[in-house]
Amino acid sequence: MTQQQYQVGRFNVLPPVVKNLLIINVLFYLATFTFERFGIDLVDKLGLHFFISEHFRFYQIFTYMFMHGSFAHIFFNMFALWMFGSAIENIWGSKRFLIYYLVTGIGAAVLHYIVFYLEYLPTLQAIDAFIDNPDVQSFINFMQGEVFKVVSNDVAQSANLVISDFNSLVNINSTEALQIATDFMRQYRVDLLNAPVIVGASGAVFGLLLAFGMMFPNSYVYIYFAIPMKAKWFVVLYGAIELISGFSNISGDSVAHFAHLGGMLFGYLLIVYWRKKGWF
Repeated sequence: MTQQQYQVGRFNVLPPVVKNLLIINVLFYLATFTFERFGIDLVDKLGLHFFISEHFRFYQIFTYMFMHGSFAHIFFNMFALWMFGSAIENIWGSKRFLIYYLVTGIGAAVLHYIVFYLEYLPTLQAIDAFIDNPDVQSFINFMQGEVFKVVSNDVAQSANLVISDFNSLVNINSTEALQIATDFMRQYRVDLLNAPVIVGASGAVFGLLLAFGMMFPNSYVYIYFAIPMKAKWFVVLYGAIELISGFSNISGDSVAHFAHLGGMLFGYLLIVYWRKKGWF
């Protein structure tokens, strides 16, 4: 990492973009509960769906960054936004900081869904192949194979019911059994594409973490407010944790690790580009 030193003449503890991002995030979080009382799920509408999902809307690429799933989620993201973002905005200025924040947030979503697509492509191909040519053995192989992914409790319950009905009919009326299987596969494809919804500023925050480590590599960050570590090693540590966690694919882990890595990757590329242009 570059050892360049940065200084500012006057440090603003709460610079304008950071302040407004904090306000917007809190307002979106409060609005989630307000709209919920009227039966409107803002997480579903403003969270980012997979790009080929029927629920995807272009504006979600931006709005997902301001949605959060829990108080802990928004608290730690906003704390990190303030802690790292204030220093960076003071150095770069508000315009460049905002561009960086949005680019890393969008980049986080892009990498997350590229990985999702590659991971689930065999499943989608198997579903389409079965729908085009329904076959008893193909359905059995699909449900017993690794390509079948349980993406939600509703899918798991539906699959159990379908398997029970399918098994009871397959030797009596294979046509009806195949129709049940085909209906399930069509709905499963929809559920699969609609299941991943990402929310939160974490991708952009990880981009800020990367920028902080590159700009202030020898500054100390305190892990759990107690353990000192130089910023450059803190970035390397968190990047390694996210990479390992992403590839581990632990069951029940709902954290979008590759979104975090995407924020760091796009942040790095943008900083390198700006430095080549001599903009700072």
